[in-house]
Amino acid sequence: MNNKILRFIDSTLIDLGRQFKWTYLPPLMIYLAAGISGLTGIVGTFFVKDYLNLSAAFLAGLGFWAGIPWALKMPLGHLVDLIWNRKNYMVFVGASLISLSLIIMYGLIIHTEWMSSILSVETWFVISVLLAPIGYVVQDVVADAMTVEAVPLVDDSGNKFSRDEIKLMHTTMQTLGRFAIIGGTVLVALANVILFKGVDELEQADKISLYGSIYIYALIIPIVSVLGIFLASYLKNQKKKKLIEQGLEGDQDYAPSEKTEVNWWILGGSLVFVIFTLGIGSFKVPFAQEIVFVGSMAIILFLMNKLVKELPQDLRLTVVGTAIIIFIFRAMPGPGPGLSWFEIDVLEFNEQFFSVLSLIASVLTLVGIILLRPFMANNSIARIIVILSIAGAILFLPSVGMYYGFHNWTSSITNGVVDAKFIAILNTALESPLGQVSMIPLLAWIAKNAPSHLKATFFAVFASFTNLALSASALGTKYLNEIYVITREVKDKVTNAILTTADYSDLGILLITVTLITLIIPIVFVVIIQKTKFKTSE
Repeated sequence: MNNKILRFIDSTLIDLGRQFKWTYLPPLMIYLAAGISGLTGIVGTFFVKDYLNLSAAFLAGLGFWAGIPWALKMPLGHLVDLIWNRKNYMVFVGASLISLSLIIMYGLIIHTEWMSSILSVETWFVISVLLAPIGYVVQDVVADAMTVEAVPLVDDSGNKFSRDEIKLMHTTMQTLGRFAIIGGTVLVALANVILFKGVDELEQADKISLYGSIYIYALIIPIVSVLGIFLASYLKNQKKKKLIEQGLEGDQDYAPSEKTEVNWWILGGSLVFVIFTLGIGSFKVPFAQEIVFVGSMAIILFLMNKLVKELPQDLRLTVVGTAIIIFIFRAMPGPGPGLSWFEIDVLEFNEQFFSVLSLIASVLTLVGIILLRPFMANNSIARIIVILSIAGAILFLPSVGMYYGFHNWTSSITNGVVDAKFIAILNTALESPLGQVSMIPLLAWIAKNAPSHLKATFFAVFASFTNLALSASALGTKYLNEIYVITREVKDKVTNAILTTADYSDLGILLITVTLITLIIPIVFVVIIQKTKFKTSE
């Protein structure tokens, strides 16, 4: 028994450490920066809840617009292929946009009256929310491309790695990429636990000052990304120097690839997409979000159709089937911000407790990625999605139960031990390892099978497709919040007048609806896809 446990630990945790290479570190730093972006998440939740008079449906709709920039991974990915040797400059652009977004939020919290004299508080918030994802997508598309470069083709002596060794390194690189993102959330969760210690004892002015300070601390995010670029350049030059010292040319670590030709379908289609989205969004056209979603989907599917023709016939069908299954899974709606408002107002969860939940989720997600590596390697995407859908629905049940007072009953029979916070911690511990699992196999498949001269483009287009699922999820969440209206008390930050009163009467049925949708729809689509020519065994 002990030997089995030791072998399992060796094949998961220790083996992952053995496979680590320093060349993996630069893209991991950019992924880490994406994880650190969660530093402002809890502050944002409380600030929006208390001071911005925006409905749950509006916030869900804003989530849709914030997700749209991720569709820009298409032209950006192709641009990376075209300017491969200069792609690192794009990280500086992304870092600038992220910094601007953070500075706007700092000004909004600390200098509210001055900011509101220029534009309304809600307008500034929307601008900040939209700038950040543009910055992150620019950095992310470069990081994806850097993961390809990070996998060496030869060792320090110039000996070539085998195809199987390279495949394993790609899988490890993608796993570590998810690991770095979640590692960033662990760091910020720890920081939030410390920063929010004793927050309930603070005066309102001191609490506002703390909120603003956290946005200043968050400027570490773009700094980490930029440092990753400098490290990549240093490591590349060191490896080249070692190979030259052994009498080699120094370029053995870089696969000869075809020169990437400008794909006007991708650039032209993407330009149409950008103009289309800006036009619809700017002129406040009725059903703007739905029109943009349908148009975006049409453009992305058109570009995917052009791109997959670069693959052999059997691989085309497999990757399309895999992408559809992941899309449906990621497109399931959530309950929206109303659940967090209920937890704050009724269950009395404060900033520090949300930080504790975030820390538990982050740590256990890291553990889950390691422990679930054999599960990901030995099961098809279809099977993984079915299991995740069942698990996701089950893990909604505690939230449903607490809305109807389940925690009061458990607390009464356990002398206050199993209260709302205990249930929330337990549910978070069970749920968190599953969040990052679905994307890893698809990313590893692309890294291994995409043509060498189009890897960044493949990453970008398929990521755009699966990320558009998150926009679909935001739309679904908005619809549910328009049917089941949830409100919280909102006060004017300057006058302290109450603008909106709290009403959580529809939250229970909203949670039940989300649970059923999460369980049923993905499984139905998996069954359908597996009976077609797009059946996937990857």
